[in-house]
Amino acid sequence: MSLIKSISGIRGTIGGAVGDNLTPLDTVKFAAAYGTWIKARNKDSKEITVVVGRDARISGAMISHLVTNTLIGLGIHVIDLGLSTTPTVEVAVPLETAQGGIILTASHNPKEWNALKLLNERGEFLNAADGLEILDFAAKDAYTFAEIDQLGTYKEDDSYIEKHIDEVLNLELVDIEAIKSGEFKVVLDAVNSTGGIFIPALLERLGVTCVKLYCEPNGHFPHNPEPLKQHLGDISALVVKEKADFGIVVDPDVDRLAIVNEDGSMFGEEYTLVACADYILGALGGGHTVSNLSSSRALRDITEKHGGTYTASAVGEVNVVSAMKTTNSVIGGEGNGGIIYPASHYGRDSLVGVALFLSHLAKTKKTCKELRDSYPQYYMSKNKIQLTPTLDVDAILEKMAQKHKEEEVNTIDGVKVDFAQEWLHLRKSNTEPIIRIYTESRTQAAADALALKAIDDIKNIAGL
Repeated sequence: MSLIKSISGIRGTIGGAVGDNLTPLDTVKFAAAYGTWIKARNKDSKEITVVVGRDARISGAMISHLVTNTLIGLGIHVIDLGLSTTPTVEVAVPLETAQGGIILTASHNPKEWNALKLLNERGEFLNAADGLEILDFAAKDAYTFAEIDQLGTYKEDDSYIEKHIDEVLNLELVDIEAIKSGEFKVVLDAVNSTGGIFIPALLERLGVTCVKLYCEPNGHFPHNPEPLKQHLGDISALVVKEKADFGIVVDPDVDRLAIVNEDGSMFGEEYTLVACADYILGALGGGHTVSNLSSSRALRDITEKHGGTYTASAVGEVNVVSAMKTTNSVIGGEGNGGIIYPASHYGRDSLVGVALFLSHLAKTKKTCKELRDSYPQYYMSKNKIQLTPTLDVDAILEKMAQKHKEEEVNTIDGVKVDFAQEWLHLRKSNTEPIIRIYTESRTQAAADALALKAIDDIKNIAGL
């Protein structure tokens, strides 16, 4: 059991001892710290409003009551979207001209986890400086609660499923007529969370037949909720059985999107962004893109094919968004199936991803597998090496960068080495003495071999 405090929020397991898990007291503490930070940022505002929404986790209602009542106690007005999605809350914050938002979800973590994911007034994740300020408020227990006549108010609002879908359908490059004429049939695995509410509603508006698998929003995840190949045997089989055009998989808070081909094979989480970017860049006649350093080179290849420029950011959504704004990118995201489309908003959004993917598939008139096979093929290997706590991990990474100084080296987040046909990315953990090793190459064997070589090099440098 554990409690993880970071600049992006607080995440932990339900139950157990205070300070070690996401207990009611820890939940109140960090909701109060966030509310206090919001109030400090808006000293001149007569009223402060925060939008709250949650996924379908079993602990969701309990955590929501704790968070919303803590905010009310601080004098903050709460708009509660109830069962919702991360991108829906992100969309709602600016539409409500709210000062912030909180999504209660532990994303792809198992059911015993929950978390407070924190947003600013733009409906975007906090930067490092803002996150540290909140952690400081929490460390000092520096809260002043409202007196009786200044308590906040509480309002439920269940209209945002339609508002979010309307926003998606109003996007210029979502071709509703092309999708409807395609007469698509899909299978949806929503891991018994809120994607089971939102994605079918979107598909119905697009004229897509939806076969539901694990779409009851009860929080009882039928498999590991991270949308990886080893967890998706059921939907793979059902796509084939139903003779569906493809399968859609979302995580519990609907900000990661994976696609299953019509033959039950994986389109690949890395390639969700590649396909959507191919569509957007083709429609716009080019443009710039961003993904993080650990994402597939395929996005760079597709971007350059369309005459655009690709930029790699540090890992983390807030870093991707920052780089997208700096480069004025038209689409970006992360290789975990996260699509960020600024024409909508600066946040990973599976509703946007589904609509763009369907538009692309409808216009190309290819099967899902044919579309996947049209993209450059890369294979990844993900490993880690355990080190002793006394070793200087930063020094090891610096020596690895020096070792490959003749290659293209990026050190904004660990060490990324780009070779002609492959790459290596080394990142240290902030919580334990390990180095994570990501590699990508043209074959799985080559990616694995590059990772093993890096492990040997690290061991030699560290004297292990």
